[in-house]
Amino acid sequence: MSTRWYRIYQKGNPQLRVFLPNFWMKIVRPQESQLPNIVEFHCSIEMTKYDIKNYLEKIYKINVKDVRTRIKMGEFKKSLDGGYIVKDDDIKVAYAILPKEESFVFPDIFSVEREKKEKKEEKRTIEQMKEGHKKFLETNNKPGIPGWFGI
Repeated sequence: MSTRWYRIYQKGNPQLRVFLPNFWMKIVRPQESQLPNIVEFHCSIEMTKYDIKNYLEKIYKINVKDVRTRIKMGEFKKSLDGGYIVKDDDIKVAYAILPKEESFVFPDIFSVEREKKEKKEEKRTIEQMKEGHKKFLETNNKPGIPGWFGI
């Protein structure tokens, strides 16, 4: 099942053999509203339900009650340069069901407080820019000569 070719093991030189995972998982925000104890993942097509459950339990230490999977068909698109049809890769979508007492909530990355801080900083920098421009205009006191010309 491995898609990678590893170097042949040689006695006395084991550090040449590196094992890399063949699977990947990506947590996604669900498009439809779901219960708080259901988490949606996009994962490798080759992964089975048991692989997904073991992956989450062993690596991330998450208690998983059940796993449901489906395969989402890739979109068909018309190529701009050749006019032929191109199909995106299929994606396996996995729904990990946690115990009832546990729930998963996406972290609020863009919080309101952070946005307020950024707006205050933007206002402050704009004010500093205005003051600097006023100082620049005040230093140009030579009539008829552009400001960039004087030193």
